[in-house]
This record gives sequence, C-alpha cells and structure tokens, in this order.
Amino acid sequence: MAPDDPSQPAVETLSFEEALRELEEIVRRLEKGDASLEAAITSYTRGNALRGHCERKLAEAEQRVQAIVPGPGGPTLREADA
Repeated sequence: MAPDDPSQPAVETLSFEEALRELEEIVRRLEKGDASLEAAITSYTRGNALRGHCERKLAEAEQRVQAIVPGPGGPTLREADA
C-alpha cells in the first residue's frame, strides 16, 4: 500500500469520514506489529498523509461553523474568509 499506489484513492479525494476510517485501520495494523519494516513505513507514510488531510478537513469545517452569524431571520451562513 504505497502512498502513490494506483489501487488506493488519492488522499485529497477522500471525505473526512473515509480518511478517518482508513487511518484507524492503519493504526490497528501498525499496533499489531506483524508487518515488515518496509510495509510499516509505507503504512505510516500513508497514515501521516491521512492525518494531515483530516486536520485540514476539520479546519475547513471549523471555519464554516465560525462563519455562522446571527442575522435578522436567525443564524445564517456567511462566506468564510479563506
């Protein structure tokens, strides 16, 4: 499972939930400790990319939530500053 493995979807295309599920699976495999060193390094590299992707998705979500401001008709979503 190389980070650039064509059988794996690109990290950037995954939803937060998909990336988190894959990251959890990688953590479980690494915790078992029965992978070869090379496989563990490859998994760790993919996991690190997934972690970063999840962090970016969470930051985007936080910006959107912060953009909810009270309006005359109640809370509305304004465009978040990028």
